[in-house]
Amino acid sequence: MNASSTVTKGRMREFACWAVALAAGLLLGGVAAAHHSFSVFDMQTDKVIEGEIVEFQWTNPHTWTWIDVTNADGSKTRWGLEGMSPNFLGRRGWSKNTFKPGDKVKAVIWPLKSGEPGGTLQRATLPDGTEVVNFGRGPG
Repeated sequence: MNASSTVTKGRMREFACWAVALAAGLLLGGVAAAHHSFSVFDMQTDKVIEGEIVEFQWTNPHTWTWIDVTNADGSKTRWGLEGMSPNFLGRRGWSKNTFKPGDKVKAVIWPLKSGEPGGTLQRATLPDGTEVVNFGRGPG
């Protein structure tokens, strides 16, 4: 084996490592972009729902709010609303106690395109009249 072939093998090995790293980065980047997709929500439609908080999950990577909405016939439908991360919402003044079971709230959401009872929360009005904002400009 001469010096020239050793250098060539070393460069090929280095190239192979870079190629694997690049492929992994592209693959993982696609997964991350898919995770943050809003394609399931109808972001052209603001829907207002009013109901009672069942549960507020202060969890990563997204918070979840479960609201029972009373229908015209008196039956209830449980809506699941995705929110931003606790870190993001904490900087907007939210806490794990922002919504409490039993709170009556009015929420503006972008509904699911599928028509199922769910969506992503834009903002909500709490029982005392305070508005909390998930998307858009924060209070003040």
